[in-house]
Amino acid sequence: MNKKKIYPQWFLILPLALYIIFFLLPSIMGVAYSFTDWNSRSVLNGVHFIGLDNFKEIFTSNKDYLSGIGNTLKFTIISNIVKLIPALLIAIMLQEGLKGKGLYRTLLYLPSILPFVIIGLVFKSILNYNNGLLNAILDALHLGILKQKWLSDLGVVWKSIYGVDAWRGIGYVMTIFLAGLNTIPRSYYEAAEIDGANFWQRLRYVTLPMLSGAIMINLVFGITYGLKVFDIVYVLTNGGPGHATEVLTTYAFQLYSRGQYGMSSALNSILLLITAIAGVVIVKTLGKQEVQQ
Repeated sequence: MNKKKIYPQWFLILPLALYIIFFLLPSIMGVAYSFTDWNSRSVLNGVHFIGLDNFKEIFTSNKDYLSGIGNTLKFTIISNIVKLIPALLIAIMLQEGLKGKGLYRTLLYLPSILPFVIIGLVFKSILNYNNGLLNAILDALHLGILKQKWLSDLGVVWKSIYGVDAWRGIGYVMTIFLAGLNTIPRSYYEAAEIDGANFWQRLRYVTLPMLSGAIMINLVFGITYGLKVFDIVYVLTNGGPGHATEVLTTYAFQLYSRGQYGMSSALNSILLLITAIAGVVIVKTLGKQEVQQ
């Protein structure tokens, strides 16, 4: 009996070892190095403990880093709003028996399986001001007044990033909502209809409360992704124009490329802390609501 109980635990050894070696230990080492002056010259000069100096420089000496933190938080909030609300409405429409819903599900989900680097390169070409497809279409429709420098104008560059990100991510978010909708008993809606509830009342009092689990999953995934966003920003704008679209990860990448490994680790440590706090708050908040329901 003891052997039967212990036997399944052997399957955990390899995954746990891989997790510790390739994730946990590097994360701990990264946090440790954020308190040092580790750089490209450390092979000759050694690595020295400097305490909180890296963090002091981030928060007091360099406004660009603070702007990067602000951009990261802004992207996280807005990108989730832009994806969650449309994805929920689309999922509800598909669940209600829209004709050809299987085809729509497939078409909407397909972009989410494409690599972000490829998506970024394609949209960078489409949004090019001089010879991009979008401005060419606007010209063909005699709507040249709507043409924009989509990736170089401070007023529209973030909107372009949000749009590309939403095009890629809405299908994935929608799929999770569809899975949640399939778990809601149809009898709940029938009872609500008998009581005279309209669509919006059913949405508020039946659908949303019963979707709290799917909402939590999407929020956790969305916030984690938003805080760690890199590829779509790097490929589309490379942090430009100027430093207007720099985020924490692009700054960390630049510092690492310049051999400032300690400073890069400090930025990643800040990102790790923000991500952990956000994840715990969301899980606890929505978990309490689910228990109450």
